[in-house]
Amino acid sequence: MSGRALLARIGPLFGLIGVFTFFAIAVRVHTGFNSFATWGNLQDIVIQTSIVGMAALGMTLIIVSGGIDLSVGAAVALTSVATAGLLKQLDWSALPGALGAVAAGALCGLLNGLMVTRLKVVPFIITLGSSLMLRGLAKEIADNRTITPDRSPLDTLMDKSDFLAPGVWILAVMALGVSAMLHYSRFGRHVVAIGSNEAAARLCGVPVARTKLLVYVLGGFFTGLAGLFQFSRLSIGDPTSAPGLELDVIAAVVIGGASLSGGEGTIAGSLVGALFMTTISRGCSTMGWPNNRTEIVAGAIIIVAAALDRLRHRKVS
Repeated sequence: MSGRALLARIGPLFGLIGVFTFFAIAVRVHTGFNSFATWGNLQDIVIQTSIVGMAALGMTLIIVSGGIDLSVGAAVALTSVATAGLLKQLDWSALPGALGAVAAGALCGLLNGLMVTRLKVVPFIITLGSSLMLRGLAKEIADNRTITPDRSPLDTLMDKSDFLAPGVWILAVMALGVSAMLHYSRFGRHVVAIGSNEAAARLCGVPVARTKLLVYVLGGFFTGLAGLFQFSRLSIGDPTSAPGLELDVIAAVVIGGASLSGGEGTIAGSLVGALFMTTISRGCSTMGWPNNRTEIVAGAIIIVAAALDRLRHRKVS
């Protein structure tokens, strides 16, 4: 591995350590207490990251294949509403309700995948339109109100335990599986090949349309799980929740070393990127900064990450 490739792999980790250290020092100076670099705060950061991290698993596959998905936030809201609705309106138990919510997420991905592969329109436009559709559908199902079901075992997925929340362990298992699939399976090689050069991949016999469709279905599946985590965290189904979540997810994947041009990306890097974004948000909140300042910082990070991605590929070419 070349020095540049190694730096691209470990750079996000050093960035995460640097950001965490900065806020640990800044919070100590600002408040006089070491309230940031504590085990309880680390738990909160990791638990909060699990929502972005779960959605980032699917987004990594989509971006590596050369696509993009701007409907993640709306799909998370829809699946959280679906979870609450299945539990309250249809009186489903926890497991069928969870499966129904994840299935709803996968259907959102199937919708995106079919439109991308059949209509031959760029994913940016397709998923921008589907984002509005899914957000509107979530509001329609919830009748523009929040849905509050009775307590269920799903409410404990994001609860603190002696070590970490159950949702964090689910994320870890899923991340290991997706990473192995991306690096060692034929499907993973097809995803990378399509993102690197779709025309060449088609000439080599790669089933491009079918692979893209499956990528978006998997993206929807992991978005459904993220919506399930969102429901567990809030204990309600809110059709207005997760606004702009797709930007955090995309930023996490790009910060983690994935290329917006496709063909590059790792699950480990995306999870580091998700931790990076959550640490920024948590640090700004702990410092008492207003939400608009946090949005400015997050927006600047997205621009810098995209610029670095562009600069990295310019040097390579």
